[in-house]
Amino acid sequence: IIGLTGGIGSGKSTVSNMIRKYGIPVIDLDLLAREVVKPKKPAYELIVNHFSRDILLKDGTLNRAKLREILFSDESERKILNKFTHPYIGREILKLVIWYWITGRKVVVLDTPLLIEGGLHKFVSSVIVVYCSEQIQLNRLMKRDNLSEQIARQLISAQIPLKEKIKFADFVIDNSGDLSETEYQVKNVNKAQPSL
Repeated sequence: IIGLTGGIGSGKSTVSNMIRKYGIPVIDLDLLAREVVKPKKPAYELIVNHFSRDILLKDGTLNRAKLREILFSDESERKILNKFTHPYIGREILKLVIWYWITGRKVVVLDTPLLIEGGLHKFVSSVIVVYCSEQIQLNRLMKRDNLSEQIARQLISAQIPLKEKIKFADFVIDNSGDLSETEYQVKNVNKAQPSL
């Protein structure tokens, strides 16, 4: 299992898609996190019971923007949300890793922005960090999600700075340039990492 991480707006998803082109399965923890909080799922029920139906959209799904406001204003609420979701996410990871192993895959990439923060880096054979400067990260995030600078900075500061994540890296992919430069670096990591 290889860990792929970066910060919000660093281009980790772009790198993840490039890795998939090599036929390597990628387990995207952001997608799993969205799955386990869908209506009628156990984590969804726990979240609604705790935060109330005020955090729901008209269609019954979670209002992520409203939930984000609560989580950024109260760290204890973020811990509670993690307690509700992490066990279910962990089970899904385990199921997928076993399925890939049974189907003959020798390598699986675990794609998560919180690889270091969540301690998952201890359970992978190597760590790839997708890096860009904080200014590029900020600009991308504001543009991509149509956020104010203040909200974008809050989102970035909720994660370990990329400069710190690099200390845990076996490979760093600098995604500050254009896509062809990033693709070249992914190709080099693929050559350097025997199992990637």
